[in-house]
Amino acid sequence: MNGEHHYKLTTKWTGNQGTGTSNYRKYERSHTIMVDNKTDILASSDPAFRGDTTKHNPEDLLVASMSSCHMLWYLHLCSEAGIIVTDYIDNATGIMIETANGSGHFTEITLNPIVTITEAAMQDKANELHKKANELCFIANSVNFPVHHNAVCRVGEENL
Repeated sequence: MNGEHHYKLTTKWTGNQGTGTSNYRKYERSHTIMVDNKTDILASSDPAFRGDTTKHNPEDLLVASMSSCHMLWYLHLCSEAGIIVTDYIDNATGIMIETANGSGHFTEITLNPIVTITEAAMQDKANELHKKANELCFIANSVNFPVHHNAVCRVGEENL
């Protein structure tokens, strides 16, 4: 899996209400994110910045990217280690602070995965693999803030 990978998408602003950006309050922040052969993502800005509460915003998508990248690496590592995962859910959170100039930045993301595995003897190893997944996660390696993990590992047969 060596090499350079390229990603291409189109972001189209759909919030022109007839007068463009003639006034800060006269345009919507709505936009569509399009990737060939994939479902469009209807997006907006965060509601705090005049966005639509029913649409995803860039901040949501950053937290989602971190959570899903970690999950995919974690499942890969478990598979290689012989750990059978039958369920995985993460209630991820992120904190962004605004700065004096109106900009802002994330200060942290916390992943809270709840993982169900089939064998109690594998619980310690399953917990350890979150650290390795974080080290390998493309998104975690691309940000300049900490990514915390509050993982819970259960033993059971959910969704088997």
